Amino acid sequence: MVLEVTLIDVLPGRADDFLAAFQVARPMMAGAPGCRSVRLQRSVASSDRFVLLAEWDSLEAHEHHFRRTERFAQWRALIATALAQPPLAEFYAEVLAGDFFGG
Repeated sequence: MVLEVTLIDVLPGRADDFLAAFQVARPMMAGAPGCRSVRLQRSVASSDRFVLLAEWDSLEAHEHHFRRTERFAQWRALIATALAQPPLAEFYAEVLAGDFFGG
């Protein structure tokens, strides 16, 4: 499993537009084969910043079943008008499972 962490900055005053567009766009990502979950978090310090957290079976699942498909093109087109800049995505694999501090 890999975790996609995407930092999304929207144009000032366009957060509500982004959220409305994301509501429509979310099923395009969530319905892609290999997508386990999709969550959107909003910054408490900056109301125009969001973090998208998506769990994928693998990086290949993300690439082949979403990123390189029409699903992604439609997803991006829906949210694009509210973006301040292109989103920044990174992918993470778990390295330590369980309680890190042993308690």
